[in-house]
Amino acid sequence: MIHSVLKAIDILEVFSPDEPRLTLAEISERMELPKSTTHNLLNTLASRRYVEKREDGRYALGPAIIALTQSVRINVELRDVAAPLLRALAEACRESVYLTVLDGDYALYIYAVESSDRLRARSAVGDRVHLHCTSVGKAILSALEPEEVTAILARAGMPRFTDSTIVEPARLLRELRASAARGYAIDRSEHEANYYCIGAPIFDRRGRVIAACSVSGSNPEILGARLPDLSSRVVYAAQEISRYMGRLPARGAAIGNSAAPGDGF
Repeated sequence: MIHSVLKAIDILEVFSPDEPRLTLAEISERMELPKSTTHNLLNTLASRRYVEKREDGRYALGPAIIALTQSVRINVELRDVAAPLLRALAEACRESVYLTVLDGDYALYIYAVESSDRLRARSAVGDRVHLHCTSVGKAILSALEPEEVTAILARAGMPRFTDSTIVEPARLLRELRASAARGYAIDRSEHEANYYCIGAPIFDRRGRVIAACSVSGSNPEILGARLPDLSSRVVYAAQEISRYMGRLPARGAAIGNSAAPGDGF
């Protein structure tokens, strides 16, 4: 446990609807900390806009808290909307199904329906993964502008996880163009050996990609004979989740072709 982090969190929790503004002395007293220590913690939080000092000299929660709250609300709303659709998808496919959100330069798993054939000691929920080597990650990247993709790859890197991992930016960009054209991305054992995945992007009401869902399993036929059926089901689920999140489909869009003109690649 990092005590300075705990103290910073404690400071954030000192504020309440009844007391939205507090002086340095009040915060120091309630935290049972010296004023100098409290002041340093407040300055650190203020540098990232988690607290701010008002005109009257008192402190209040800052706008960064609002942004975090909004992200949590969207993730919870997305998960609640997606859960029944993904459970139905898992039942129809008899494979593991996942929901991830774009979390900075990574994908964060927020919901999973694990197949009984999936030999995992724990759920994937809570894991953060690179975007270049997973079907959900590539589905998200395929809906971004190439310049955004290049910037993400520069920041996060393209580490190799298996012999199949794509580690050349030019090759990945070609794959993303193909993914955007067909409406889904595939993972050919690029993140985990002998594991195959199909992922499709999920959009918000503004048409911005915010998430992706996938079907995954150890049977190579997922990317073989079963690909047409499974990809259609994954894309349909992603389109339905997007619709519930306020996304209006492009005119004439059909299951299996979710990319609208102007979306990413």
